[in-house]
Amino acid sequence: MDASDDPRRAQGRLVVLLVESQAWLRRLPFHRWRQVLILSAGRHAVQAWKAEGIDARIVAADTFEQGLTTAIRTIQPSLVLTARAAEYAVGLVQQRLRQRGDCPVEIVPDTRFLVERFNPIPRPVAGKRYVMEPFYRAMRKAFGLLIESDGQPTGGAWNYDSHNRKRLPPQIKPPHPRRFEPDRLTREVMREVAEGQHGQGVGRVDGFDLAVTPQQAQDAFQIFLDERLPNFGPFEDAMSQRHDTLFHSVLSAQMNLGLLDPLEMARAAEQRYREGRAPLSSVEGFIRQIIGWREYILWQYRFQMPDLRQVNYWGGTGALPRWLWDGDAPMNCLRQVTRRVIDRGFSHHIERLMLVCNFCLLAGIDPGVVADWFLTFYVDSHDWVVLPNVLGMGLNADGGVTATKPYISSANYINTMSDYCAGCRFNPKARTGTDACPFNTLYWNFLIEHEAALRANPRLGPAVLGLKRLSIEERESIRAEAARFLADLPRYGSVEPGPDGRVPSVTAQTRDDQELP
Repeated sequence: MDASDDPRRAQGRLVVLLVESQAWLRRLPFHRWRQVLILSAGRHAVQAWKAEGIDARIVAADTFEQGLTTAIRTIQPSLVLTARAAEYAVGLVQQRLRQRGDCPVEIVPDTRFLVERFNPIPRPVAGKRYVMEPFYRAMRKAFGLLIESDGQPTGGAWNYDSHNRKRLPPQIKPPHPRRFEPDRLTREVMREVAEGQHGQGVGRVDGFDLAVTPQQAQDAFQIFLDERLPNFGPFEDAMSQRHDTLFHSVLSAQMNLGLLDPLEMARAAEQRYREGRAPLSSVEGFIRQIIGWREYILWQYRFQMPDLRQVNYWGGTGALPRWLWDGDAPMNCLRQVTRRVIDRGFSHHIERLMLVCNFCLLAGIDPGVVADWFLTFYVDSHDWVVLPNVLGMGLNADGGVTATKPYISSANYINTMSDYCAGCRFNPKARTGTDACPFNTLYWNFLIEHEAALRANPRLGPAVLGLKRLSIEERESIRAEAARFLADLPRYGSVEPGPDGRVPSVTAQTRDDQELP
């Protein structure tokens, strides 16, 4: 919410507070670029408000609650106005402040999200499944995005996913996203983060070049519209060891911080189609990500919390592979992607889903520690986006509440959609043997181990039917090789299952969401 637009400003003195909670900043060893981005963006916002004559202040505190409580006692406001928190734990802080009654607390909609303006499912029923497609169509209709005067979708179809599954040809070279030279304020934040003033972290500080102001984010978005949106759709699901960002906007972190408005972005993309400057498949694919999936993920987070943090439908208890931390994975695809993530805190959504999450589900890794890894390493990470995306979509740990099937695959999908396999020592076509790709061995092992549960899912019928072609000897060979691979997998730390059979996080200082802020 822009403080300068608030009508209460005319009724009396307005004070805008930015609380920097050390508990929130230190709860995981976050990627240093993430720390720099969040702190710099917040401080630039305070700087901009001050330039407009607003009394804006940074409050450094151990926790959000402590910082707000101290500020309320000092300022003695007649009203505390706060946007509804996206994250569950911060929402608990808001509720406690309101219940304490030190002064009136008004919680207003969070303008970072369209679902705060229109909720397609305002009264969900516990235990009922709500899928994304109807949600997405309702959002399109509500905001008039790619909708014709007769109420029908532009082009006659709601979904152009079938157009958006091309592999990147060698001759196509995607342009780079816009980079920004850190200014004095950002350099000061970089120094603080490098010195560990906001906790320990992973990754590097130097080289930081992300947008930290609304103007920078808008500049980067305009370059995306001009240079990458036209090819975004066809290569949305492609993966490449030559190009880390392909045609993606790489602006999810800025959106999550409120530097860009999702509706403005969606309308700008639609305008490019109306002007004949971008194909419908690219524009629809981008809008689907912005006002479909992103909004649906927040909705699912609120629908499923606080139970979402503990889901483990497939019973994974394994510790994380060490190479998720050092980038030394034996498979070329995961080696390339993890090194990018360690370096810049980013990989695009298909690499997150079909490489990292796919492997972790097939390998039986504990869902909680996988979620903590994503929270730790990605610059766009927040509980509200990571938990439903990773636990729900990526690992299917919620049993199908978020997504209707587990997104598992063998090496065939990776080989089809990327050039990773060409530079790998493993054979993407072999199921067993010393050169067999671990994705193949683990995929077939997962099908064998969970055959009954998978057979009950109609969307996985063809995959399970493939088991009928395996002899008893082939099944035993797959099971034995998968067991050997997992036994030899270098793990991060020596972590034993607790009394409940779950492996505790080796990164989190606490797993109790009520204590995080």
